[in-house]
Amino acid sequence: MKKKGYFGSNFKMYKNAAATEEYLQAITAATADISREDYQFFFIPSYTALERASKSPVRSEFMLGAQNMCWESEGQFTGEISPEMLKEFGVELALIGHSERRHTFGETDATENKKVLKALEYGFTVLLAIGETSEEKDFGICPEVIRTQLKVGLHGVTPEQAAEKLWIAYEPVWSIGVSGTPATPEYAQEVHHEIRKCLVELFGEAGNEVPLLYGGSVNPQNGTALLTQPDINGLFTTRTAFQVEKFAALIKEGIAATAG
Repeated sequence: MKKKGYFGSNFKMYKNAAATEEYLQAITAATADISREDYQFFFIPSYTALERASKSPVRSEFMLGAQNMCWESEGQFTGEISPEMLKEFGVELALIGHSERRHTFGETDATENKKVLKALEYGFTVLLAIGETSEEKDFGICPEVIRTQLKVGLHGVTPEQAAEKLWIAYEPVWSIGVSGTPATPEYAQEVHHEIRKCLVELFGEAGNEVPLLYGGSVNPQNGTALLTQPDINGLFTTRTAFQVEKFAALIKEGIAATAG
């Protein structure tokens, strides 16, 4: 693979604590022959499963992430989760800006920016999710939408922080979920290349160090084709990832196709 490879999943509002633990052990066993030096695995359970996941006997084999976090350390924010609370469970990765947060819960680019800066303040690796809607795609403004999400969401981030603590997940909104339509590998590459150009404009050479992940209806039929694109460094998926044998096979096929 071009750089270190990345494979992970967001559990959304699925899997209770017991199911999370069972899954983590199963996927770790199924990928035990894959070097954790060369490939980074990460999993993002529900809040109620974080403690169980943090104590898993296979905990050292993956990065543990949170699906969201507040932009303040503490305060009068009923229903929110603070970075202080996430630190208690050894969370290393903060997912910010998932399309469901943006489009179901009304979060703005400015809101995501506050969360990005707070997450970096606490030493989390930030996984910023970006992507255009089907309407924006049809109007031909995907590049403008992506660049706006990046420029606002990453405002105030330093090149050093970008190089060391930033990942980007491109998830076209029209490609996510049960009714999503997979993006073609060529389209995904085109957008990833635009993301890379924007990151270099923002951070200079440090922009080339940021891992770019693709998410959105990833499956065994398109996984390898996506991974062989020059600007795609990993896969971020949900439904296929839940099927341990299929996900492990997809990962191994992708690694074999990109080896060397």
